[in-house]
Amino acid sequence: MKEKNKLFAYFKPYWGLALLAPLLMVGEVIMDLIQPQLMSQIIDQGVLGLANNHIPDFNIILNTGFKMILYVIIGGFLGVMCAVTANLCAQNFCNDLRKDAFKSIMSLSLEQSEQFTCGSLITRVTNDITQIQNLANTLMRGLSRTLVMFIGGIVCMFLLDVKFGLVITAALPLVFVIVIVVIKKVGPLFSILQKKLDRVNNIIQESIAGLRVVKAYVREDYEKERFAAANNDMVDTQLNVLLIFSILSPLMNIILNCVVVAVIKVGGLEVQAGLASPGNIVAAITYVSQILNGILRLVMIFQTMTRGVASIHRVEEVLTCDRHNAI
Repeated sequence: MKEKNKLFAYFKPYWGLALLAPLLMVGEVIMDLIQPQLMSQIIDQGVLGLANNHIPDFNIILNTGFKMILYVIIGGFLGVMCAVTANLCAQNFCNDLRKDAFKSIMSLSLEQSEQFTCGSLITRVTNDITQIQNLANTLMRGLSRTLVMFIGGIVCMFLLDVKFGLVITAALPLVFVIVIVVIKKVGPLFSILQKKLDRVNNIIQESIAGLRVVKAYVREDYEKERFAAANNDMVDTQLNVLLIFSILSPLMNIILNCVVVAVIKVGGLEVQAGLASPGNIVAAITYVSQILNGILRLVMIFQTMTRGVASIHRVEEVLTCDRHNAI
């Protein structure tokens, strides 16, 4: 049995997959970051012919287009392999964790079982471990992709033009403030949500186990009302979480559009001064979209992480309960 706060030890048999998945994702993101640069070449050198007395060069358009297709194929292959390795690692990791959790449940005393309640134990060995599995998958795939896309996008913006980089950098503090406020609001709600799911499962288990007694005493309506109250309570909490998260998309879109407008304005002045090309502006707009959409994905990742951490604590309570004094 693993020690408390040592759930990462379950990753030891699968550490190779756990390391390979992020590396494959980094490769996929690099392929994505190259695309705007190639598009810039097509516009500046191929369509506008800036390097050839403004004469369009179809060879550059075709050759660069084939390169873009090749990079897309490579990135798609790396993405598929990343998904395969991450899922294999997460599935096997949680398979081992679920087995140990079930063994621990079977070793509980009657008093400990009553303290947890049957519904809570069912939730911990099923839904909570599923949340941990989602967390593991997200860390290997989503987090690595978002971080590399975020950092790489900013670096590429500065390489295109320092002023483009400054525009996106100026918008980041506002983005981070919004993200922090949202995460702070929803974080505690996930632990509450899991406890309310425990309550729903417990009512279902009690109603099914005591079905004959319920029918004998004609208590069907009472049980329906009890389940409806618990279910509505859980739904209300879930809706509160979703409502808080629902404000992120419009806010991010507003910031994204404002940054795009600023990039176009700065880029227009740069083009007039001969310091930038139209292709660079198109590439900068693409990088802005990638960066801010990556931040929005990062918020969703934090949602999964917050819920996963709450589930980790709940599963740890089951795994270490056999060490407690039982009567």
